[in-house]
Amino acid sequence: MTRSTSKKIKRKRRRTRLVTKDGRCNIEYGNIKYSTHFAFLADFWTTFVEIRWRFVLVFFSASFTMSWFIFGLLWYWIARSNGDLAWQDPPANHTPCVNNVVGLTTAFLYSLETQMTIGYGGRAITPVCPGAVAVIIIQSILGAIINCFMCGVILAKISLPKKRAKTITFSEMAVICPKTDSLCLSIRVANLRKTLMIGSQIYGKLLRTTTTPDGETIIMDQVNIEFMVDAGKDNLFFVCPLTLYHVIDKSSPFFEMAVDTLHNQDFELVVFLDGTAESTSSTCQVRTSFLPQEIMWGYNFMPIISRSKEGKYRVDFSNFSKVVPVATAHCAYCYHNIKGHHLHSREGHNNLGFEVIEINDPLHITKM
Repeated sequence: MTRSTSKKIKRKRRRTRLVTKDGRCNIEYGNIKYSTHFAFLADFWTTFVEIRWRFVLVFFSASFTMSWFIFGLLWYWIARSNGDLAWQDPPANHTPCVNNVVGLTTAFLYSLETQMTIGYGGRAITPVCPGAVAVIIIQSILGAIINCFMCGVILAKISLPKKRAKTITFSEMAVICPKTDSLCLSIRVANLRKTLMIGSQIYGKLLRTTTTPDGETIIMDQVNIEFMVDAGKDNLFFVCPLTLYHVIDKSSPFFEMAVDTLHNQDFELVVFLDGTAESTSSTCQVRTSFLPQEIMWGYNFMPIISRSKEGKYRVDFSNFSKVVPVATAHCAYCYHNIKGHHLHSREGHNNLGFEVIEINDPLHITKM
């Protein structure tokens, strides 16, 4: 295979990934009915929270500026109706509706000062115009509503649960190796904050293209993949990095795969972690995915948890994604049915996607 062909295959694989490594979904919607767009306006709060920051800042600035200008026009109209403007030459004993509002610029400044409660003291309303009193009440109420709404949008965007998900990370690769008398597919996940994720649950979906007996092609056929730790699969004690594993038995879709056929498969393993942040009580979901080329057969993760002389537990994140080769059967069928499991070499197999690290250790440690 030439280098250009290899690059094309890699680009094709990147394009066909449904879920990126950081959890974003690579999907787009087309041919949506025009009337459906009004549903986004009806749910305007969610729409404002989900739009990009640059649009939020534009709406923030526009909402205040437009309200100041519109009410500035109203104050100009009130002053004009009362004969307060400079070009109307009011008499010396004339009482204006608003002091020092003699033109459009001063009307705009009074509108800004009123809505933002600045109160410089140069312009003030007088009791001679009942309409002006009504306008100042309306503007004060509307200004408070705009303040509350825009502050709520900004606060909601800052505290989105997906921001908490940024501090939860998965290993770049998954591994297949023996564990507790079973052949298992394992991944590693870590919470980078000391605050816990309460009620954490982890599960997976295997996405692949299948053809039914009737000849129908299903582009994203989903198969449930159960993950667990030694203590179970629900309510994980997520105080330190966990190694989660899926038992490859006869009911597993990985049962028919082997060390020499795994990377030729066409599937995507999507892993989900659901939990509630202890500090904010907000639920969040963390996602990642693994392609066949990101699953290493015959490797296991290096230990990363140790205990110091002072009795403290220490997590070494430098080994978070490092693996070592282990004796593993060529296939799940061999492991369960053939004596000796047909273990392949502890040296593993060649994979150009991994980098060998030279350290003083009898084992060859591979960094993902």
